[in-house]
Amino acid sequence: MEDKKNVLFEEMKKRNLSLVFIPIILILMISGCMEFFTVDDGSTTYEPHPTKISYTITYGYNITCTGTGGFTVNYDCDTPDIIGTGSVLISILNDEYEDKTVATYNTVKSWDITKEYCADLLLGLTANVEAESFIVGDLNGANALTIQQIQQQHPEIVDQYCHIQSNETTTFINPDESNIRTEALEIYNNGGTDNAFIVAKNIFIWLKQNTTYQTHNDNIIQTAPQTYSEETGDCDDLTYLYISLCRAVNIPARFIRGYLIEETNAIAHAWAEIYVGESLGNNGWIPVECAGTSSNINVEIHQNFAIETADHLRLFTDDGSDQSLIASMSGISYTYDDTVQLQSPESIAKVTNYQVLQSNELYIDKNGNRAYK
Repeated sequence: MEDKKNVLFEEMKKRNLSLVFIPIILILMISGCMEFFTVDDGSTTYEPHPTKISYTITYGYNITCTGTGGFTVNYDCDTPDIIGTGSVLISILNDEYEDKTVATYNTVKSWDITKEYCADLLLGLTANVEAESFIVGDLNGANALTIQQIQQQHPEIVDQYCHIQSNETTTFINPDESNIRTEALEIYNNGGTDNAFIVAKNIFIWLKQNTTYQTHNDNIIQTAPQTYSEETGDCDDLTYLYISLCRAVNIPARFIRGYLIEETNAIAHAWAEIYVGESLGNNGWIPVECAGTSSNINVEIHQNFAIETADHLRLFTDDGSDQSLIASMSGISYTYDDTVQLQSPESIAKVTNYQVLQSNELYIDKNGNRAYK
């Protein structure tokens, strides 16, 4: 048998979808373009939008080959999760897997398959999902801890989620970089408060005022300092910058990877979570969508800060380690014999049976209390 060819196929969980359509779909889903009106009492009401949905999602890789030789393939498939009310029921597309835990919180279906002959494989899973939007009602952070209280009461969370993070070659999350630290401290000092929720909201406002969402065709994730300098980036880039700014003032922050769900497609996505104290959010963690594109800051706060809409499906939760960053960026790898023609694995991410179960208006009163009606 001739020497084996070695090929590494790394897809950053963007699932190989056309970059042409990503900006269009993201703008429609998270731009804050829902119509709204403000009345004399200072309240704001947005037009109804889906707050409870159900759907079936199938994702993974389709592997095809021709020839007479063998090959080996390795793939870890993240399993889906939601916060708040809902349910997820999964079925596996190939039963040659093992269950593994990656980066503390993440259960994956892991395939390490060797074939001595050419064979087509379908690796991944199908999930039936029912999800509702998750919302923090009080935009004033009345029940949030101060940053000092978080440090005193939860030093282990601060230690876990307030440092730099790198993969094998690059530091992507960097609260210690001088420009990022200086900017974060200026936002903190100008805000005049130590309330973690309000400080994080002020950092979010800065992000919306000083950066723009934009995909880049090279499919390369920028570091936080790069995004700070270029003032533009995609969902990964903006999320890493926001996390870095929050960590620079000792607000624990982490990234979430998953999908944005629309009627027929699932779009690979990333967003952030910040820790503000156990009385708020999901055990103290509140979601932050960093990739909104509205020019209206209030719209961005109302629709993207401390809210996770039903169209967000979680796949991976950061545990603050370098290994977490590495795992979140890994895809599928394979080796094959000279007598095999193994095509690049085809990424699959499709949605069927999409149904809107409930739609509501988003209502914000003059005091900053937010609810679905």
